[in-house]
Amino acid sequence: MATVRFHFTSTLTPAEVVQVLTDFGPARPDVWPSIDAEHFVVHDRGDNWAEVTEGTAAAWERARYRWDPAGDTVTITTLDSKLFGAGGGWTFHAVPEGDGSRVEVELVRTPQALKGKLLAALLPLVGPSSLRKSFAVPLQAA
Repeated sequence: MATVRFHFTSTLTPAEVVQVLTDFGPARPDVWPSIDAEHFVVHDRGDNWAEVTEGTAAAWERARYRWDPAGDTVTITTLDSKLFGAGGGWTFHAVPEGDGSRVEVELVRTPQALKGKLLAALLPLVGPSSLRKSFAVPLQAA
């Protein structure tokens, strides 16, 4: 299992961060560079959860999102993945900072195949900087 923790700042409030992370509308692939339209499916959703497949042909994931609509945390549990096994996932916690937020992120991966194990070994080295960049655009502009 690989665990990566990092943070970044956002111009968005914690509530806006949660809103962007949990907007599963048709524009989601346009907002998130790591999601293409061919690999974006909302399987089911409720007021504070969604089950979604998203990603690309190279790396897709089916996950269950949970959040408190009035809260500041989004938890994403991996149900299936092209590269990693079930379990693990993401936790995003947005804390007010200045006019925006400090977003604390934890990523846990449970690799099963050889390729996943190799990627999991590299995550602590390259994950924080590349993941910060992937969140920079979607979580900076409301």
